[in-house]
Amino acid sequence: MSSLASGRILVTGGAGFIGSALVWALNQRGASDIVVTDLLGSDEKWKNLVALKFADYVEAGDFRARLAADPKAFGKFTHVFHLGANSATTEKNAAHLIDNNFNYTKELAAWALAQDARFVYASSAATYGDGARGMDDKSDDLAALRPLNMYGYSKHLFDLYAQRAGWLKHIVGVKYFNVFGPNEDHKGDMRSLVNKAFEQINTTGRLKLFKSHRPDFKDGEQKRDFLYVKDTVEMTLHFAESAPTAGGLYNLGSGEANTWLALAGAIFSAMGKPQNIEFIEMPAELRGKYQYFTQADTAKLRASGYARAMTSLAAAVRDYVQNYMMLGKKLGE
Repeated sequence: MSSLASGRILVTGGAGFIGSALVWALNQRGASDIVVTDLLGSDEKWKNLVALKFADYVEAGDFRARLAADPKAFGKFTHVFHLGANSATTEKNAAHLIDNNFNYTKELAAWALAQDARFVYASSAATYGDGARGMDDKSDDLAALRPLNMYGYSKHLFDLYAQRAGWLKHIVGVKYFNVFGPNEDHKGDMRSLVNKAFEQINTTGRLKLFKSHRPDFKDGEQKRDFLYVKDTVEMTLHFAESAPTAGGLYNLGSGEANTWLALAGAIFSAMGKPQNIEFIEMPAELRGKYQYFTQADTAKLRASGYARAMTSLAAAVRDYVQNYMMLGKKLGE
């Protein structure tokens, strides 16, 4: 049985995509003394929680307020997985992002460290910007990074703060690359291409992809590091189980860059449909912020002791499409 099964665990953003997958993975390890916080709002994110086991659910705003009034309000925790954030790369409300993604993370980290709870939080690969300054999680020169959007900057601010405060030696910030998989249905425009493509192909029989606006990349040959959510949560839990004293920032990706065409081919194959792709113009507002190549350097992750093999792109897409989307199922069902 996992050591996590005997602990008290907080998962913020626990009804969200990666958060609910993390709770699912914790349940598989026998852990259920879990407090979940989130902002359920008016979408159907709540459905991600139905099949999961946890001790309590608290709305994020209520949790934050009660914790500020009494740091012992919810008891003592052994592990804190802070995945709650506004992750919309198109969010324009900078004040909201600063408060939600930066200030709240500072408060939670200070609280977790004060009670000697293991603190693992979601930084973001968006902190790297266009990648021109590298995507090296081994570099301590965080100030050299230039995020392209306010979301990425709000995450970057906490990384910088944690470094200045000396916290990064004791906590772990994980930088997720392009994660896809079950439980992302509620994310709207922020869903993965796999999720959007399944819907498009079922409805129209074809898939629309953005044309390239750079001569060094042909249409559909822009590359991303696509990471299956089941691998994502295994990597995240690694820092609570196998590497409980590791500190710093870690890239979490497959370590392999695949083209949109390769991803599309895997989706059509999993659905048993003939490939039919239409290339469309990229919206003007995205062109200056579009990443043409991302690939996680996972050497630091591997050096921390993570030895599990990555799920291949084809196998991950097949599992997601055939065992979840085609059946209308969530993790744990």
